[in-house]
Amino acid sequence: MDEFDVVVLGAGPTGENLAERAHAGGLSVAVVESELVGGECSYWACMPSKALLRPAAALADARRLPGAREAAGGRLDAAAVLARRDEFTSHWKDDGQVAWLEGAGLVLVRGHGRLDGEKRVVVRTPDGEQRVLTARHAVAVCTGTRAALPELPGLAEARPWTSREATASEQVLGRLAVVGGGVVACEMATAWRALGSEVVQLVRGSRLLPRMEPFAGEAVAEGLRAAGVDLRFGTSVTAVHRDGPVTLTLDGGETVTVDEVLFATGRTPATTDLGVETVGLEAGRPIEVDSTGLAAGVPGEWLYAAGDVNGRALLTHQGKYQGRIFGAVIADRAAGRPLDTADWGRSVATADERAVPQVVFTDPEAASVGLTLEEATRQGHRVRAVDYDLGNVAGAALYADGYQGRARAVVDLDRETLLGVTFVGAGVAELLHSATIAVAGEVPISRLWHAVPSYPTISEIWLRLLETYRG
Repeated sequence: MDEFDVVVLGAGPTGENLAERAHAGGLSVAVVESELVGGECSYWACMPSKALLRPAAALADARRLPGAREAAGGRLDAAAVLARRDEFTSHWKDDGQVAWLEGAGLVLVRGHGRLDGEKRVVVRTPDGEQRVLTARHAVAVCTGTRAALPELPGLAEARPWTSREATASEQVLGRLAVVGGGVVACEMATAWRALGSEVVQLVRGSRLLPRMEPFAGEAVAEGLRAAGVDLRFGTSVTAVHRDGPVTLTLDGGETVTVDEVLFATGRTPATTDLGVETVGLEAGRPIEVDSTGLAAGVPGEWLYAAGDVNGRALLTHQGKYQGRIFGAVIADRAAGRPLDTADWGRSVATADERAVPQVVFTDPEAASVGLTLEEATRQGHRVRAVDYDLGNVAGAALYADGYQGRARAVVDLDRETLLGVTFVGAGVAELLHSATIAVAGEVPISRLWHAVPSYPTISEIWLRLLETYRG
């Protein structure tokens, strides 16, 4: 039996950040990992997907500029793109991540960990042994989510792609079907179409990116179609059959035959084989937590959950943010130090509710933070949406001929602060942090007026939005 102050289940970015902050607060920490240290983001999500997408964006940008366009007439070198992707995943080896973890003073325990009652974790190690870890102060669950697949006739036997296969494929397919209209579906349709695959994207609903402003999904749909993606709305898959190629049967009776099919139809919390039932929680469900990370319904202030597994905000950077805050909370509680639980205090994850940023790396990019107009209205805020055509900003016109894009700020009319901001257009990802600071900082519009954007940059959109608001 091994005893530590804190035991962390999951060595992805969330678990790493939580463990590091708890250790920095003076606690001994063991981190349990059943796969690769670094987690989903490092090997099958954020890093490989963006490595696939960046060359396509660079080439698209070049083709929008006279002079560069003439030098960028060829196609992407798919082998070079995939090789660079492999470099960013460290060829699916975690030596570097392990070195960081151990260098930070954390203890790595390889194997599958399960809760076994209060402050107790049983680990089945790779060699089949059992190791029991006990925590003096806290156990933190940071196991993330797994791809959710619908129940369809023939789907299991067809061995569909999930996001893991889509980001790790060693070859460019001739034909790929993408099922879904969310971030993973749109990004993977963008990436594999740019690499040369014929892509059909099947969306059950009527729009893409339903959690963003409607114009964001509309712009991304236009971009996908312009790239040659066969994008179909109001379409559901009713059955799947693999006989070499994969045949999808659609709800109208039509069939689509492809080499592989990616189902990007949501995520489910990784709590099904975690022993949560031993502490009174339901397997397969998110572990609900309060704003300090404590699990609801578990007495004793010892069980925490951070990142996607708690369902608060399913994004790597939000999980890392929670990890930093909750790890410090664990250390403070262990030392008897008071917490700061006021809104935006050091001990609470307020941004999960008010200032979540996200970038969709399609062409065009879509970037947003905070509330959409619909969300703000539904929550009872008295708001006004301020829109501006990004193509009319001097910096955008210089960025690319015929630049197309749009920006929206959702203004709280009672406080004259921003509740949300959305940008759509080439290169807008790097605009987002300025918006995140404005929303999280609740910066008054009167003060934003004095934040002077450099000329000529796309950041002048801030001045144009303020001018439009003031009239």
